[in-house]
Amino acid sequence: MPLAADVPDAPASVKEAQESVTEAASFIEQNWATWLSIGLRILLIVVIAAVIRSAVRKALTKLITRMNTSAEAVEGTALGGLLVNAERRRQRSEAIGSVLRSVASFLILGTAALMVLAALKIDLAPLLASAGVAGVAIGFGARNLVTDFLSGVFMIMEDQYGVGDKIDAGVASGEVIEVGLRVTKLRGDNGEIWYVRNGEIKRIGNLSQGWATAGVDVQVKPSENLSRIREVVKEVADAMAKESPWDERLWGPVEVLGLDEVLLASMTVKVSAKTMPGQQFAVERELRWRIKEAFDAAGIRIIGGMPAADEDEEAPADPSASVAAPSALANPASPQSLATAPIPPPAGPRITK
Repeated sequence: MPLAADVPDAPASVKEAQESVTEAASFIEQNWATWLSIGLRILLIVVIAAVIRSAVRKALTKLITRMNTSAEAVEGTALGGLLVNAERRRQRSEAIGSVLRSVASFLILGTAALMVLAALKIDLAPLLASAGVAGVAIGFGARNLVTDFLSGVFMIMEDQYGVGDKIDAGVASGEVIEVGLRVTKLRGDNGEIWYVRNGEIKRIGNLSQGWATAGVDVQVKPSENLSRIREVVKEVADAMAKESPWDERLWGPVEVLGLDEVLLASMTVKVSAKTMPGQQFAVERELRWRIKEAFDAAGIRIIGGMPAADEDEEAPADPSASVAAPSALANPASPQSLATAPIPPPAGPRITK
């Protein structure tokens, strides 16, 4: 049972409770409008950010789809295979779209988060300072990753190379089979696959852009007629330029540039032609084949080829070839004859048992 001294304090406790409830109700009544305003402001910020992000992503997706559609339409034309690589354009557009969508989402959501914190009356100065310090630390720790990413972004946006291009990246060379923001995948001449970080690529030689040059060196006898050689090569070039598929692979006339080297036993004639990118090696092999056949038919001797008819004739036999060289043993007075003479027996009586 409660003590008698505690009974007078009960009304005081009830009074304090009533005062607390009254103060809470008064506080809510005074601040509910502010809370409602803050809540509505935060909800409005989130809704606007979501709508803007969705609209931007849809616009970027539609832009990428339109780029891919235009690439497919150009590829279906007669010169589409020469001007556009659909897979290259698709990967490039997808990579650019992914970067743009990520950047747009980061900017929109980051701005919305800062506006929400500002609406909650939170001081953003310490947060921004901490984020700056953390960004510097992450940048130093993952500088290679950041370098690879930025290099990949600029390579893709500048269209330095794409899928199907044959490039020389310094550390490796081959055909590009995949272009990423961090790594470029190449297939070498022997079938090996190279994974090259974009940050390690200091220079790029693209062998598939513009046009290529096919060069053929023909070594002939120095006694051959140069005018005749030029005529035969021109006939071969004219016939090759009219046949398929060489009429599409040759982007210029086959030219005889002249003598590249003159020696005592041979001279080198330089032949060159402008070709479709990546087709220079096939054109070189076909040119060598046709030039060899044409030179054989015209009787022009090529160094390393079949000998001419006059070289096949057997030379007359030398009469002195069947005569043996004189021998030193034929002279009895020669040192060689004296050395082979038998040793005479010793003079005087022989002692026997």
